Amino acid sequence: MKKKITFVIGGCRSGKSSFALYQANRLQANRIKGKNKYFIATSVPSDSEMEKRVEKHQKERGGNWHTIEEPVRIHEKINQYSPKAGVILVDCLTLWVSNLLFHSYDQTQINEAIHHLENSLEQCECPIFLVSNEVGCGIVPENKLARQFRDFAGLVNQRMAKIADKVVMTVAGIDVQIKPRL
Repeated sequence: MKKKITFVIGGCRSGKSSFALYQANRLQANRIKGKNKYFIATSVPSDSEMEKRVEKHQKERGGNWHTIEEPVRIHEKINQYSPKAGVILVDCLTLWVSNLLFHSYDQTQINEAIHHLENSLEQCECPIFLVSNEVGCGIVPENKLARQFRDFAGLVNQRMAKIADKVVMTVAGIDVQIKPRL
């Protein structure tokens, strides 16, 4: 069976994480049982509100998902877990970009990180779902760091959409397939 990369993109609170989780669970239910499901979490909770969000997402996933917390080197976790996984879900790439900037990655290092991610996706031995925010539909941010974030998030989204087998955009809880075109 050909591995499949599904890229799920949408605005904040658009339903993208719920959609990806539902599809990953559905896919896994139809595949060989006994393979593990891995959730690669890029979030680094920094306050109690974010901790509550993380707890809510963990409850939504249920106990049959193995959560791997990795804010920066997600390609290594994909390489490590894909041979024994039935499915992997990475949530989310925009937080990953934020983490790279927080760790003072420059443009060259971010491009290298994206390249490492692309390579790990091409070598991934199981279906994988990637979740990301669409951040380019708003106004131009007023400060340099926010503009860098928006630009790098847009770059990551373009590169993931290019290599993905399927791209789905969620809007107001409704999924719209944009690749392959119907």
